[in-house]
Amino acid sequence: MGKIFYLMGKSSSGKDTIFKKLRTASAEGAALQAIVPYTTRPIRAGEHEGTEYHFTDEAGYEALLSSGKVIEHRAYQTFYGVWRYFTVDDGQFDPDSDQDYIMIGTLEGYASMKAYFGADKVKPILIELDDGTRLQRALNRERKQAKPKYEEMCRRFLADAEDFSEEKLQQAGIEKRFRNEVLGKCLHEIRSYIFAQHEPK
Repeated sequence: MGKIFYLMGKSSSGKDTIFKKLRTASAEGAALQAIVPYTTRPIRAGEHEGTEYHFTDEAGYEALLSSGKVIEHRAYQTFYGVWRYFTVDDGQFDPDSDQDYIMIGTLEGYASMKAYFGADKVKPILIELDDGTRLQRALNRERKQAKPKYEEMCRRFLADAEDFSEEKLQQAGIEKRFRNEVLGKCLHEIRSYIFAQHEPK
């Protein structure tokens, strides 16, 4: 199996946009295959089944868990109940191929993926952005929803400070970071990083 480039960062740091750009083509010109995670949260305006997530419910999660296919799982107590996010070994990973993959997740999810596949196979890509810019982006996005969930937006924003604390980043071994102040520059740096993972040692 090739490498899994694991994209993560605080909410509204631009992960989704960067993810879509990177899955089109890597620095080598070869497409990165997207790993689509699962969630039990409601689908948002503009999202599509099988693109951002596989959308399921609690029963669907329990069925996958009992079958032993859930690699990692996170549950969040939101203002609208428990929302689960999880990665499933459902055939998206091909152990006999050199195909490289890209996926979005959390710091906790990265640690679980690294434990499951090995540190040599899972490469972290941490996206950072000024908190004020992130908050404004989150507000703009939520306003576009048919039923804005401002309470949940604020909960996530505050939870990010704990989830991506410096202590946790150090514990996870995250050394390289990518600032998303200018999208084009950030993408260039990430693509260069991806290319470097394939250079002869």
